Amino acid sequence: MIQAITETNLTTYLQTEDNRIDTSVSSDKIRHLVKFSNDMDKSIQYAYSTVHLIYNRYTKFVFDYNATPDVYTGRVDFTPAGYYKYEVYEVAWSGAVAISAGNAPVTEDDVLPVGPTHGVVKGLVTKGKMYVADKSGTEQVQYTQRQEPSGTNYIYYGQ
Repeated sequence: MIQAITETNLTTYLQTEDNRIDTSVSSDKIRHLVKFSNDMDKSIQYAYSTVHLIYNRYTKFVFDYNATPDVYTGRVDFTPAGYYKYEVYEVAWSGAVAISAGNAPVTEDDVLPVGPTHGVVKGLVTKGKMYVADKSGTEQVQYTQRQEPSGTNYIYYGQ
């Protein structure tokens, strides 16, 4: 399970290589499209990681917080806090990797014209749950601590 905090950047390591689909291309031709689905309001965000390092068994992902999410630049906004489902899709290129409009799929169902700089979604490589906690001081429910009264505090029934 991924643990995240609202209004902060997210760095996570996910196991992707043991489920890799397209082994005919080198790992530098692979990127991962991540789909985040909020369990409460069913909103969906897609993003490519700003840092994408593939190791022997796992991949390092970094997503930047921004109030305006953008799939290509890895900007995400995990509000409201709560539980999310994430799905990681493998995207492969035969030529130069270009994560930009018209070159990288925006969703798992997006099909681009055939071309060396156009990514192709190969399939789902991993999925799981993510818990997003509120950033300290921005909680949705906040309590105010009041000073203890100096004298006796009586509560009468019915008043």
